[in-house]
Amino acid sequence: MKKRFWIQWAIKKPGSLHKQLKIPEDKKIPMGLLRKIVAAKAGDKIIFKSKKIKVTRLMEQRAIAAINLKKISKKKR
Repeated sequence: MKKRFWIQWAIKKPGSLHKQLKIPEDKKIPMGLLRKIVAAKAGDKIIFKSKKIKVTRLMEQRAIAAINLKKISKKKR
């Protein structure tokens, strides 16, 4: 049996957070926006660059994963 890491399970749909936020995949998602999403409750609306974004639980989970993955990539450098 092959050994699987948690990151392989966490990243099932790469680019899905970009699609939800309507940010092109070639641009980075700002860390401030990710923190706002995590701080808001599901169903709340946040304003970012004059856009209203409705926060869902799935979006919140993806933002948490994105923050954790950014921390991992910084540690490896």
